[in-house]
Amino acid sequence: MNYRHNYYYNIFFAFFFFLLSNCQINTKNHGILFLENRYNKLEVNKTNSNDVIQIVGNPHTKSISDKNTWIYIERILSKGKYHKLGKNVVKTNNVMVLTFDKYGVLVEKKIYDKDKLSNLKFAKEITENNLSQNSFIEDFLQSIKTKMYSGKK
Repeated sequence: MNYRHNYYYNIFFAFFFFLLSNCQINTKNHGILFLENRYNKLEVNKTNSNDVIQIVGNPHTKSISDKNTWIYIERILSKGKYHKLGKNVVKTNNVMVLTFDKYGVLVEKKIYDKDKLSNLKFAKEITENNLSQNSFIEDFLQSIKTKMYSGKK
């Protein structure tokens, strides 16, 4: 009887172990973690660029037109629930934009979370890129290539 009781006991714990092993949270992080907490530590007109580097770290990117605008990104993806079929779901998506004056003192700070990012409006105009346009010879060779391989299946 003791052997049979021990057998069921082991099966129960094996089942329980596999059940709990699927419950762990699987996340993928990109950027600086806890960006909102670090954002709250920064004070406008008090914090300088060296303090920002100590608190947050080096910026992910700087603005193209203004080198005094720094941009930081935080993105956390986690596995979806059963109704999402295990696809990655954006849990956190924060973007922090810091602007400094010519002396390196923080004059403006903004943070955008995933709700505010969805409210941003983008221009609907399409910019033509002359650099990516192919020459006449490239277009001609590309059309010959597609005609050659279109008969093969």
